[in-house]
Amino acid sequence: MREAGGRYVALDGRLWRTLGALLFRPGFLTREYFAGRRRRYIRPARLFLVASLLMFAALRIVADLGHLDVVQFDAAEKPAVPTNKDKSASGIQFDDDGMFGADVLEIPTLKERIERFNRLSRQEKGAQITDGVLRYGPYAMIVLLPAFALLLKILYVGRRRRYPLRPRLYAEHIVFAAHDHAFLFLAIIAATVFVSFARAAVIVWMLVYMLWSLRVVYGGSWLGIAMRSCVMLIAYSVLFGLCTAALVVAAVLLR
Repeated sequence: MREAGGRYVALDGRLWRTLGALLFRPGFLTREYFAGRRRRYIRPARLFLVASLLMFAALRIVADLGHLDVVQFDAAEKPAVPTNKDKSASGIQFDDDGMFGADVLEIPTLKERIERFNRLSRQEKGAQITDGVLRYGPYAMIVLLPAFALLLKILYVGRRRRYPLRPRLYAEHIVFAAHDHAFLFLAIIAATVFVSFARAAVIVWMLVYMLWSLRVVYGGSWLGIAMRSCVMLIAYSVLFGLCTAALVVAAVLLR
C-alpha cells in the first residue's frame, strides 16, 4: 500500500484520473487500455490488487467494530451454518451444536485443529471464521478473476465481423475483469460505509455499471447483454459459493 501510494498519489493526477474514470465511466478504462493509452492510468493488475486489499481492510475494520460476522449464532444458540441435514459430499459439516466435523480427514494434525476449533465458544468460532475469510479472501479473488475472464470468453465467442472491436484474446477479457472487479471492490466499501438511501444508490449503480460496461466494451443489444449477464451471474455465484466454502474450511484448518 505504501509503494502504491507513493507512486500514484502524486501531482500528475494519475490516481485521481483513474478513480474518476473507474467509478463513473463504465468500460472507459478498458477501452483506453486497448487503444494503447495506458501511461495516463494505473495498470489493471495493480488497480485490482490495491482495490481488493482496501476492500478487505475495510471489511476487517467493520468486523473489528463488531458490525460484521461471516458466521453468526442466534439467541437460541443455533448455528447459522449447515447442519447434519445438509452434509456435503466431502464429509465436512457443522453439527447442531456448532461443532465442526470432518469424517474423511483423519490426518492427526488436521484432527487436532478441528478438535481445538470445537472447544471454542460459539462467539469465538464465529470470530475465527470471520477472521479466516477476511485473511484468505484476497487469494480467493485472485483465483476468481481468471475464472470470470474465462466466462466472458465463452459467452462472447463469435460475431467477429459484426463486432470487430470486441475483446478476443483471453488477456483482454482479464483486463476488463480486473477493471470491473476493482470498481466492485470500491463500491462494496462505499456500501459498507454508507447507510439507508446512499447504500441503496450504490447498489443500484453497481448493477447499472456492470451492464453498461459490457455494452461499452463488448457491444451488442441490451437483450443479449441481459441474457449473458444472467448466465454469468449464475455461474459466477456457484464459483463464489465454492470459494466461500473453501475459505470457511481454511479458517478452521489453517489456524
